[in-house]
Order: sequence, then structure tokens, then C-alpha cells
Amino acid sequence: MIPFSILDLSPISEGHSVSEALDASRRMAQTAEAFGYNRFWLAEHHGMPGIASAATSIVIGHVGAATKRIRIGSGGVMLPNHSPLVIAEQFGTLEALFPGRVDLGLGRAPGTDMRTARALRRNLEAGAESFPNDIIELQRLLGSPGDDQTLLAVPGMGSNVPIWLLGSSLYSAHLAAALGLRYAFASHFAPDSLMEAISIYRDRFQPSADLAEPYMMVGVMGVVADTDAEAERHFTSSQQQFVNLRRNIRRPFPRPVDSMDGVWSEMEKFSVEHTLRYAVVGSQRTAGDKLSQFLAETGADELIISMPVHDVEARLRSVELFAGLGQLMRAAA
Repeated sequence: MIPFSILDLSPISEGHSVSEALDASRRMAQTAEAFGYNRFWLAEHHGMPGIASAATSIVIGHVGAATKRIRIGSGGVMLPNHSPLVIAEQFGTLEALFPGRVDLGLGRAPGTDMRTARALRRNLEAGAESFPNDIIELQRLLGSPGDDQTLLAVPGMGSNVPIWLLGSSLYSAHLAAALGLRYAFASHFAPDSLMEAISIYRDRFQPSADLAEPYMMVGVMGVVADTDAEAERHFTSSQQQFVNLRRNIRRPFPRPVDSMDGVWSEMEKFSVEHTLRYAVVGSQRTAGDKLSQFLAETGADELIISMPVHDVEARLRSVELFAGLGQLMRAAA
């Protein structure tokens, strides 16, 4: 069986504070470590009242200080929002604090609306267009400096933090293959290009100094509970959140509801269910059946799970049950 990892957005649940959201991320990382997960990643989003991980490197340090073994990192840092030097310094610092545990996942999207994106990095179009060159610059800043290299990241140089490319399109598959990078596909919210992206990445992968063979991670939304009905109720929070995104409504992460009837229109229901069609929701038996099929279809090297559950205790229970599900699948294999 492949390793399981967790993607966290530090959800600010309705009725709770940013401080509580960040503390929940700490507890979730500790629980993930206790149950043998491979990585705990945090994602960069801005201007969203339901997400507390905007200052991503700081939150990574927060969960790193609360854990001892699990890998920590970004899933991802949206590189067009930043200069490569700043990210090299930030992640070089994290690597110095938590040696051998840090990953740097990079995305090309802004992770927010365009007004906020312009406030983050005013020359946004140039940032997106220079994405491949910015990755190469980051590799140079995080590696051993050359004799004629005058631009140095301190901390950063010589840290060799592993770089991942994240994506939801075929562009990222081509780029990760060409640069010989580890690749994570955002199938938890962008399912349509998944299988084609996997094929492109594997078929066109060029070995690099960092990676001899392709390494592919895929994502799912996941909620596992003691019963199907309980898991489905918890998952209505994510369904509501996606409806709100389509309506351009910004609000904290919603409380679950007993039914989505009356919450979404037929068109919204179709759209959200299509977007979340790879979601793994249910008891261990139900979730196991769907997850086994998904992993068989993708042949992925690693699975990363986003578990946005409003109640933190139910979220931690889902982390535990998902780990148990992995153990059951290993035993069956």
C-alpha cells in the first residue's frame, strides 16, 4: 500500500476563531504523526474567511514545532505571489529548524481573487509567465552555490529542500516531467484532467539530479466516520463551501446540515458533485471500496487527503479512521 498524507487548510469553522483553527491544525498534525501518516502539508490561500493558512511558512513552523517525525510542508506555496529568494529563505529556515522533514510544494495559481492577488504581487502576469524560471531559480538558491553565484539565500543555500510541483491542469504535468520534479495533482477539486495528467507526467518524465523516476501524488477529499450517515453529514460542510465559492460568498467554514436539499440548486448540485466525484466519504467499509478503486485506477505513488470537517473532534476521528482504513487495505493486499 502507498503512503497516506494530509493536506490541511486550517479551516476557520463557523463559530470559531483563527486561534482555534491554528490550534486544530496543530492537533491534527500530532494525530497524523501518531497514526503513521507520511506528510502534513498546508495550503496558501488569501482573503478567505474560512482559511487560516495564508502565512503558510509560519503555520508550517507551528505544526513542525508540535511534531517530531512527520514530514511537513506546503501544498502549496503559490509562487507567483512571492519572489523565489523570499521562499528560499523561508523554507531554508524551516529546514534548519526541522532537518530532513520539510517539503516545498509549488503552485502557479494565485490562491485567491485577482484583486487580492495584485495586492500580494503587483506584477502578477509576469509572475505567472516566469513560473518555470522561478522554479529553476529556487532550485539554485536551495542548492550548493556556484563559484560565480552572487545571489545567496541565507538560510536556504545548501538545504536542498525537495521541490514538488502541484497542479490541476496538463500544464503542470508537462512542466513537472520536463524538470524532473515530484508531482501532486489536485484531483480533490479538479478531477477532469487527472488521468491524462498522470499519463503525460509518467510518459514524458526526464530524470533529474534530484529524482531518477517519476513520483506521483494524487489528492482526495475524505471524511470517514463510524457510519455512512455521520460521514455524509460532516461532508455537507465541504459541499456548502463549494456552493459558496460558486456564488462568490466568503464566509467561515460552514456547520454541517442534515440535508443539502434547499441549500443548493439542481445545477449547483450537479456541479459540486462533479467537482468532488473522487471524494471518499463514509464508514471504513464504504470508504475503503471507493478508495481501492481510485488507487487502482491512478496507480499513484502516494495519496494526500483533505479532511475539512467542521468539528475538530470529528476531524481527528476521521484522521484515525482513515489510518485504520489504510491498515485494513494493507492487510487485504
